[in-house]
Amino acid sequence: MRWPLYGKTLPDVQQRRLRFQCRRGMLELDVILQPYFDRALEQLDETGWHEFIALLAEPDPDIYSWLMGYAQPENPANGRAIARIRASLPTT
Repeated sequence: MRWPLYGKTLPDVQQRRLRFQCRRGMLELDVILQPYFDRALEQLDETGWHEFIALLAEPDPDIYSWLMGYAQPENPANGRAIARIRASLPTT
């Protein structure tokens, strides 16, 4: 079951607002977060969305460090969000 505010039923205004929040001060994060957001629209449940939105409130250097595996977030919810993002990245 989809959470009524997200997935296919997420209003365009909210989609644009969240997608804009994926635009960061670091190009490296833009390249990861914006495509992830587009894929996540169809995949995340309510908990996943709450965790992803909370992650977007964190400072760019912390998010980058967590995504690159240089550090681990103290907050378990941030850890789960990071794990979902990392799992979605294409392997080369």
